[in-house]
Amino acid sequence: MAAKEDFYVLLGVERTVTAEELKKAYRKKAIQYHPDKNPGNKEAEEMFKKVSEAYEVLQDQEKRAAYDRYGHAAFAGPGGGGGGAGGHDPFDIFRDVFNQGGGGGIFDEMFGGGRGRESGHDGADLRYDLEITLEEAARGFEREISFRKLATCERCHGSGGEPGTKRVTCPTCKGSGQVRRSGGIIVFAQTCPTCGGSGRKIEKPCAECRGEGRMPKTTKLTVRIPPGVDTGSRLRSAGNGEAGSAGGSAGDLYIVLTVKEHELFERQGDDLFCEIPIKFTLATLGGAIEVPTLSGKASLKIPVGTQSGTTFRLRDKGMPRLRSGGHGDQLVRVHVEVPTALTAEQRKLLEDFGRVSGDAAEPTSRSFFEKAKKFF
Repeated sequence: MAAKEDFYVLLGVERTVTAEELKKAYRKKAIQYHPDKNPGNKEAEEMFKKVSEAYEVLQDQEKRAAYDRYGHAAFAGPGGGGGGAGGHDPFDIFRDVFNQGGGGGIFDEMFGGGRGRESGHDGADLRYDLEITLEEAARGFEREISFRKLATCERCHGSGGEPGTKRVTCPTCKGSGQVRRSGGIIVFAQTCPTCGGSGRKIEKPCAECRGEGRMPKTTKLTVRIPPGVDTGSRLRSAGNGEAGSAGGSAGDLYIVLTVKEHELFERQGDDLFCEIPIKFTLATLGGAIEVPTLSGKASLKIPVGTQSGTTFRLRDKGMPRLRSGGHGDQLVRVHVEVPTALTAEQRKLLEDFGRVSGDAAEPTSRSFFEKAKKFF
């Protein structure tokens, strides 16, 4: 008979391996060789048995100490053969490693099985996209929205059974939540197809929802949008997502906002920006004008000699700050308009102004190019 392989070599670890490292190594090997991952592969099936036997020994401090001292001879006596070091089903070891804390877990999710339990499923979260105007984002508002979702069945109130009926022990798995099938030398445990692993079955399914406990339904909901929201803002409405099943919690509804572009204002964080044309006489002589804001009109003082492109700031005329309170500012950039059509009288007056100002003999261009010579 061929000599048995070294347990440490089988698991790919050093003899100084820690308990946590040993567990990680076993998980990796067990997934690699699991029969469900390698259907019909007898070599993989045999390797799965070997690594499970190796882990069973090495994860136990007393067995590991005996193995380190005597090797495989430590378990060659009566009761030591057959199923390895102790003769246990390797799936029990595999399940214990992957299902931390009992009550089912990674193993049962990956390969089926589980000890019968009533396990509800939480409802899914939902997303609702809502487009709003800049004015609505500034003042906040309430709006009724309508959407489709899986809601609790009104006939059975989510139980999945006809009114007056109850859940009974599943006749297929006898309440264990598992059915077993033979895979050669290994017995596989899988989730019961009748009860879904709960161990109990609805005595008489609800005629309305067919035992699901939920039904598609159009739902109307009034949502409040606070002032200051922006594109990408996400509002959570707890419990207004899809209903859970078998006692699971309802999901949440997330309203995701998009703010439309405005024809006049451009948003820059909490500030608003706009560009306004002014007459060249106002820019030259100074004065005041009324400018639009989201809250009405505001007076803006234009100093004497204002140049085109000058930006002014109107304090607290921007967007409300969503979390910190207060408002941003409104930035107003002025663009000086130059008249394109003049009457004879207007032209004469401007020519007189030019002569008086000394503009007739290229005053600006000459002085500019004199200063610019040093750059060429």
